[in-house]
Amino acid sequence: MNARPPALVGISHGTSSPEGRRAVRGLHDAVARAMAQRHPDATPSVRLGHVDVEQPDVPTTLATLADGEPAVVVPLLLSAGYHVYVDLTEAVAEETARPVALAGALGPDDRLAILLLRRLREAGLRDDDRVVLAVAGSSDRRAVDDCVEQARRLAAASGRDVTVGFLSAAEPRLPEAVTAARAAAGAEARVVVANYLLAPGYFDDLARAAGAEVTAAPLLVPDEPAPQELVDIVLERYATSARGSA
Repeated sequence: MNARPPALVGISHGTSSPEGRRAVRGLHDAVARAMAQRHPDATPSVRLGHVDVEQPDVPTTLATLADGEPAVVVPLLLSAGYHVYVDLTEAVAEETARPVALAGALGPDDRLAILLLRRLREAGLRDDDRVVLAVAGSSDRRAVDDCVEQARRLAAASGRDVTVGFLSAAEPRLPEAVTAARAAAGAEARVVVANYLLAPGYFDDLARAAGAEVTAAPLLVPDEPAPQELVDIVLERYATSARGSA
């Protein structure tokens, strides 16, 4: 029998939104099914925990694994900021019951640009629309740079200019970015927000109140299948980290 690969422990930010929780749980379930298909003889454990707002937290999630079972923590976060570089890094370093590796964040990634563009088209994107990428924001410059890079990738995928608006901690804030895009667009064009948020919740509500004519859905939509792009990225982050730790 093949040796069992390390557990995949997906850690989301956490949300108080029931819709957001269902959406993230859907991603977890899709990843678990994919892992079972890829490792039919020795399927790794798959767990879901949270770095903020919800329980179980990282230590509690890891404690649900068998004694000594190795794990790879995959941040279900779109950029690597404080939660990755501090919270998750410290949680992994403090784990003594098993070997634990920390994978990279989900973004930036060209597959996320493809998914963002699909959400824009589902929302009715027109040729003359101005696009603003709505991101949560961070005080960590590395996370801000990740989001700017994702906007560049969306611009390349869509063949149009994409600006960035932040919902917290960084500038420009999304309402100001929408206003600036409208001023540059002219009277006939619309401003459309590309929603670079993982799931519905507080920040999604803020994005929808920022003044754009259209706001696309976030990457995960509750009660719909998790996009294959996200599943593939989670599995790739896991596999890369598992190989490195081995």
